[in-house]
Amino acid sequence: MTTIRLTMAQALIKFLDQQFISVDGKEIKFVQGIMGIFGHGNVTGIGEALERSSVSLDFIQGKNEQGMVHAATAFAKQNNRRQIYACTTSIGPGALNMVTAAATATVNRIPVLLLPGDNFSSRQPDPVLQQLEVPGDYSISATDAFKAVSKYWDRIVRPEQLMVAALQAMRVLTDPAETGAVTLALPQDVQAEAYDYPLSFFDKRVYTIDRRPPAADAIKRAVKLILEKKKPLIIAGGGVLYSEASKELASFAEAFGIPVAETQAGKSSLPWNHPLQIGAIGVTGSLAANLIAKEADLIIGIGTRYSDFTTSSKSAFAHPDVQFVNLNVNSFDSVKLNGIAVTADAKVGLRELQAALTAALTAAGYSSGYAPNDISTLKKQWDDEVDRLYAVEHSEGLSQTRALGVINENIDASAVIVAAAGSLPGDLHRLWRSEQPKTYHMEYGFSCMGYEIAGAFGAALAEPDRDIYAVLGDGSYLMLHSELVTSLQENRKITVLLFNNHGFQCIHNLQKGHGSNGFGNEFRYRAKDTNGLTGAYMPIDYAAHARSLGAKSYKSSTVEDLEQALLLAKQETVATLIEIAVVPGTNTDGYESWWHVGVPEVSVSESVLEASQLMKTRVQRARSI
Repeated sequence: MTTIRLTMAQALIKFLDQQFISVDGKEIKFVQGIMGIFGHGNVTGIGEALERSSVSLDFIQGKNEQGMVHAATAFAKQNNRRQIYACTTSIGPGALNMVTAAATATVNRIPVLLLPGDNFSSRQPDPVLQQLEVPGDYSISATDAFKAVSKYWDRIVRPEQLMVAALQAMRVLTDPAETGAVTLALPQDVQAEAYDYPLSFFDKRVYTIDRRPPAADAIKRAVKLILEKKKPLIIAGGGVLYSEASKELASFAEAFGIPVAETQAGKSSLPWNHPLQIGAIGVTGSLAANLIAKEADLIIGIGTRYSDFTTSSKSAFAHPDVQFVNLNVNSFDSVKLNGIAVTADAKVGLRELQAALTAALTAAGYSSGYAPNDISTLKKQWDDEVDRLYAVEHSEGLSQTRALGVINENIDASAVIVAAAGSLPGDLHRLWRSEQPKTYHMEYGFSCMGYEIAGAFGAALAEPDRDIYAVLGDGSYLMLHSELVTSLQENRKITVLLFNNHGFQCIHNLQKGHGSNGFGNEFRYRAKDTNGLTGAYMPIDYAAHARSLGAKSYKSSTVEDLEQALLLAKQETVATLIEIAVVPGTNTDGYESWWHVGVPEVSVSESVLEASQLMKTRVQRARSI
């Protein structure tokens, strides 16, 4: 057996450079590169390997460990999970800064490879700088925190263990049903230890991602149930986009006249003006979709995990005999809500379900319970409502919905918007008009504040020929904006649309909607001799801050300002920020939906007690499974 003597870190880099996938006969290099922030736990191991190895992996210097993992996640998401960046850090705080982003990737079913440094395996420099000591179990280190948020976790304590661990890591990363964050904890001494690795370990590996077909009996069960129902509704989730099944979704819906609602991850599966596209579903849903959901006796979920927002905390589907057919590549999701599970790739599953249902209809006949104009009337009413909200004027300044309308009408249809948290995801889900697939990039599985700018950078890496816009509030910007610098460093232009509403206004609204007067969520000065932030708004100049980092920036507080800023930003060649002053509380809400949150049963406030009783009443009416 021919071998080559390498350090573990050198072997890992050499291995990653030779990993490829094949989808529908197209071969793609799977690991595009490595993002990293170096410290004493990885700089002389992986750092040296990257510096000296002759590999074709890009290296991108992160500025915040969480931010760079968000960027890697967004890159993979925009690439339909077919390419990744690995992320390397030092031990201790550098490693732990990735945990939040690891959870974000795993919740969203997005592949990302994490390579945190770890304590010395030899335990000789004990405790080493930044080492977490657990007296009752000395085998535990800071990287054990990744176990709960990883789909696969391993610690390489001998250099030869890499061979098994690396293959297991690739198994998970390339599996559409099981993917998420993969963590290989790398003790800093082991990174530098040498081993005679077989040359065959570094052979080019191509992982064929076969489109999983549905079981014939599962299709039969689904067809039988569909034939028994009169008012079906399709919910399109992220699996439609990851499977590139937009055409199949349109064909299926058109063949049987079934309306389509979209989740946050599934939005842009159909263009907004498709006659069967009735908009967003759930807590952040459209009136049309939520009204149809209440009457539907069958829900056909395609590639959705049925989060509480999608289901309005299991209350969206009010028909007493409603049942579910769940087409999902992940069996964990396909059995939810006690549905008939069709565990399969969305593209293949839709084709086979359409063919089987068409054949069954020829024999049995089928008549929808929808009146001829039911869907078109509700869609027209909702389109009119979006037009109204896009035109809302406010006496105090620019409303949030008006600003979104201006943006939607002034950027290219091929542009990608990236968002994640605050009140903007609700407004975008309801109001944004997507014409092309993959132009709506929302991280709403974890709704992680701070994803937006890093995510926009990752999307720009994935789609260098598209305009990429990060849409976020001032709260998210303050929480994490570091990868704006990375976008400048890498010459990947993004445009940051910062809605300045002076605080965490989404949660401020949630608070007030459940009996509170509002506490601790606005960016105000502390009033003298009080426990509250009730003074004047803090005059933070975000545009100036962005300029100080090297970005271009503009400010807008009127429609005319915003239109001009969007035009100028498009002409810029580097990252640009537009600070948009909007009136707090001018976002959308409601539309036949509610969200289950814990409201105190005991309070000195009558309004809180009333909100608690209302919540109890709503929960009693919701589904329990």
